[in-house]
Amino acid sequence: MNSKQKENLISPEFPLRKWHEKLNFLNIVIIIFLFLTLFSGKNLLQENRSADVMAGIDYFIKKFFPPDFSDFNLILESLTETFQIAIVSTFIAVNLSLIISLAASRNISPIWLVQITRMFLNITRTLPSLIWAFLFVIFFGPTPIAGVFALTFYSLGYLGKFFSESFESMDIKVARGLRLIGATPIQAFLYGLWPNVKAQVWSQSLWMLEYNIRSASIIGLVGAGGIGMELNKAMEMASGFQRVTAILICILVIVIILDLLGQAIRRWITQKISPKSISD
Repeated sequence: MNSKQKENLISPEFPLRKWHEKLNFLNIVIIIFLFLTLFSGKNLLQENRSADVMAGIDYFIKKFFPPDFSDFNLILESLTETFQIAIVSTFIAVNLSLIISLAASRNISPIWLVQITRMFLNITRTLPSLIWAFLFVIFFGPTPIAGVFALTFYSLGYLGKFFSESFESMDIKVARGLRLIGATPIQAFLYGLWPNVKAQVWSQSLWMLEYNIRSASIIGLVGAGGIGMELNKAMEMASGFQRVTAILICILVIVIILDLLGQAIRRWITQKISPKSISD
């Protein structure tokens, strides 16, 4: 760099600032974060703690392996119950959400109804599914019904939001036109709204079903039925660690299969019943 270039850099247009003048709030936050990361990492990797971690890994391998599949039939029955909880709760939630989402759509319902409905959806979505399960176990006792109600309420929050956004993103002139010529509200929905949103509704419902199957595997820990109850029993047994591993492997295999199946179904939905294919 020659002297002329240096002069240009120090010119009034490009003033040379001191290091402390270059600091702003974001830079200070980044520096503090890096310092805390280094400090925390040093503490976590202390010699005695590393030894504890290695001892924990050794304990895990010895206690949890090899997996115990001696009660595979019972595990299979619990997995079947998990599927039943997820399917029933998703089916109920999808149908209720289609109605509730119409009340939550700004281009369909009055603003006062939209605000009340969205507040309800926010509440149901805010509480985790495990909390819903705990509440309904108090009401119904440790039964699969508690799991169905828990996942139904939790699903309403998400599906109601997703469906209302789908309705708001479309033109409802056709539905209004049908109403003006004497169509019933159900006919206006079936012929004016549903053809344009059904691909999104199917895709979002499938996502919710996948989520509920995962959640149904966990809510049993508080007594809401499914494989989670068997997992909880195995964890309480002194010699049940290897059975826990077997249950977790079964859950993992089911989740992987569902992910692959869900991707294939979503691709089919996109190709077969998208709005573009309907218009064609």
